[in-house]
Amino acid sequence: MVKPPDQGDRAMTNASPWTSVSMPYVSGQRGDAWGAEAAAHGGTGTQKLLGVEEVPAPAVVAHMLGLAADDPVIVRRRLMLFDDHPVEITDSYYPAAIARSTRLAEARKIPGGAVALLADIGHRPSHVREDVSARLATPDEQALLRLGVQSCVLLLARTLFAEKDLPVEASVMTMTADGRRLRYELTP
Repeated sequence: MVKPPDQGDRAMTNASPWTSVSMPYVSGQRGDAWGAEAAAHGGTGTQKLLGVEEVPAPAVVAHMLGLAADDPVIVRRRLMLFDDHPVEITDSYYPAAIARSTRLAEARKIPGGAVALLADIGHRPSHVREDVSARLATPDEQALLRLGVQSCVLLLARTLFAEKDLPVEASVMTMTADGRRLRYELTP
């Protein structure tokens, strides 16, 4: 049975479609890009840190970061909220060789954001690659995102590269699909 939408669902779907643009998240500028995006849509964007730990890189993450299978990575797991309603699960992975002994490995918020911190430690972003797909939500995703059975999610897998094509961050975002679209603007 599909759960009826709550206040957060209405905020995301009743107006025009939610259009997300990636540039504010990967530019390396300091600030709360999610808070600004949510405010532009008439709400409040917050996040809950679910955990930070060093783990062996999952196969897809190892591929994104150009690592060997099971090389160590630091993962920061977050739940993104719009008006206190969960709308996205974001897992960001960093090669342990880059992230160990930095705020990326600490279980607390990073002032200015992770991409700005990467720039501060010598890994200024140079370009990004994103892959988008969709699928049915897993039971865990349904619970975290408060979705009904047979709900679809959008997946955005983003690799952030520093100079010399060094991959420094791999983020896997699982987003509620209702009323949401992604926009890409490219400059030749």
